[in-house]
Amino acid sequence: MHITNKISRAFGKFASFHFPKPIQNIINYSYVKLLGLNMNEFYSPSSYKSLNELFTRELKVPRHIDTSLDNFISPADSFVTELGRLDNDRLLQIKGMSYSVKELLTEHISTDNLSKVINGEFMNFYLSPKDYHRYHSSYYAKVTKLIHVPAKLYPVNKPYLKKEQDLFIKNERVIIECITDEDKVFYMIFVGALNVGEMVFTFEPRVETNRDDKNIKVYEYEDLHISKGECLGYFKMGSTVLMVWEKDFVNLNNLLNTKVSFGTIVAEVLS
Repeated sequence: MHITNKISRAFGKFASFHFPKPIQNIINYSYVKLLGLNMNEFYSPSSYKSLNELFTRELKVPRHIDTSLDNFISPADSFVTELGRLDNDRLLQIKGMSYSVKELLTEHISTDNLSKVINGEFMNFYLSPKDYHRYHSSYYAKVTKLIHVPAKLYPVNKPYLKKEQDLFIKNERVIIECITDEDKVFYMIFVGALNVGEMVFTFEPRVETNRDDKNIKVYEYEDLHISKGECLGYFKMGSTVLMVWEKDFVNLNNLLNTKVSFGTIVAEVLS
């Protein structure tokens, strides 16, 4: 097991532990103050029985989102670190550092669907430890495949993005293949990171991340549909969601180096 996985697993045990309430309150309130969490949409820090419960907190009241077919919304509260059009099969980790979409999506994607995303669009969403950690569907789609790729857990913050080549390929990730009613394909890729003990997917309980089993697992679905804005799961600590669209499907909004919220419109669907 790589040292990054060991560190993340140890931190996960601490974060999941239920301390006596007075101690847990000190931990929770200290975390909120240290990171400057805005708790207006959430319950009081004292209501969470562990640090992980605080990390993975639900919204008290669902956010109002645009439910039309005209656009894609941000899957999470996050910071857009990179976006643009693929250069053939290359997309950017950060300016000046590209990597292969084929390696990102793995050989478990069909040749036909891989060809569709060549010269398509991409956007990278970084979730910091202070962000709301649940992730949501950006659009209406049929989920046809989920691919779990066990791997290392390097940090995914900006300094590490600038120094670690092929970071998103080296890190553990879960890839969701999505097909719209118009037969357009897009991918949502959830990337693990240091101190991310787990990535949880509510529709697929068989996915267990940061475990000793290093075999890639592929789950296929016949009739699994997701709605725009639907909660798909959560990170235990911050990490990154990548989105990749097929060519000529969307026009990205210029949100580079911008803080976005779950529900922010990030791309317009081309007619």
